[in-house]
Amino acid sequence: MRAIAHAVRGKRVKGTALLAMAAAAAVAVTACSGAASGAQSAASPGTIVAVGAENEYADVIAQVGGKYVQANAIMSNPNTDPHSFEASPAVAREVSAAQLIVQNGVSYDTFMSTIESAAPNSGRKVIDVQQLLGLPDSTPNPHLWYDPNTMPKVADAIASDLAAIQPSHAAYFKANAKAFIASLTPWYNAIAAFKRAYAGTPVATTEPVADYMLQAVGANNMTPFTFQADIMNGVDPSPQNVAAEKSLFTEHKVKVFLYNQQVTDPLTDSLITLADQNHIPVVGVYETMPVPGFHYQSWMLAEVQDLTKAVTSGVSTQHL
Repeated sequence: MRAIAHAVRGKRVKGTALLAMAAAAAVAVTACSGAASGAQSAASPGTIVAVGAENEYADVIAQVGGKYVQANAIMSNPNTDPHSFEASPAVAREVSAAQLIVQNGVSYDTFMSTIESAAPNSGRKVIDVQQLLGLPDSTPNPHLWYDPNTMPKVADAIASDLAAIQPSHAAYFKANAKAFIASLTPWYNAIAAFKRAYAGTPVATTEPVADYMLQAVGANNMTPFTFQADIMNGVDPSPQNVAAEKSLFTEHKVKVFLYNQQVTDPLTDSLITLADQNHIPVVGVYETMPVPGFHYQSWMLAEVQDLTKAVTSGVSTQHL
C-alpha cells in the first residue's frame, strides 16, 4: 500500500508572503531579547549551537562538529513540502541564537536570510551553499545536496567555521570533515558503477529533486524541464507538457519513473498509476533526509541503489 504525503499546491508559500512572515517572526526574537529555544538552551556550556536549514545540512554539521557541536534542523519532516515551509517565532529564535548556520540558498530557504538580517549577530557564521558553490541566483534547480560535488565543500567549510569559533578544536573538526568526505566513497562508487553499466538510461521525473544525481549517473531525463519546474513551483503544467509526460509511459520511452515522495497531487498520482499500468518501476525520492535511520551518505547511497534495482530488476521503491 502506498502512503503519500499530499500538499495543496495553491498553498505553497513563496516570495513576499514568506518573507513577511519570517520578518515578523524575527521581530519577535528581538522583542524576546534573543531567548533560545528549549533544544538550544539544553546545550552544554562551551558547546557550539548550530543550525542547518534542511536536516541534511544539520546532519553534516553534526558529523563534522562531533562532541563539540549541537546541530539542530529547521526542516526535517519528510511528510512536508519544503517549498511551503512557514517560518514561526520559534524558528526565528532558533536561527537567531545559532553560532553557525548552513542554508541552501537559490531561493529555497529565503526565510533564513530574512531572520538573520532582522536579528544581526557579528559573531554568527553563515554558510550559504549557493554562494559557496559560486552559483548564480538564476540556477534553475535548488536541490544542491543531490550533486555529488556539494557536500565535500560544505563539510570543509563547516570545519573551517567551527575552527574559527573554537580554534583549540580545529584539528578535530578538520579530521571529522576528512572522515565524512571519505565516507561518501560507497555513494561515489555506486554512481560510477551505474554510469559504466547503464549510462543513457531514459527516465521520467515529476520535479528536479534528484536531477543532479541523475546527471551524475548518466541517466537521460526525458521529462521536459518546464514540466518539472511547474510541478516544483505549484503551477499547473501545460496540456502539451502533460501529454508529453504521459507518452513517456504509454509509449514505453522510459525505464524508471522518479517522483518527489514528499509532495504529490492528483496529477502525480495519475502518473504513478500510469507507470504501474505500463510496468515501469517507480522510485520515490526525498527533498529532506528521511529520519530516523539515515545519515546523508547512507540516504544518497540508498537513492542510487533504488534506481539501480529499478533498472536491473524492475523493482519499485516508493519509500525508504
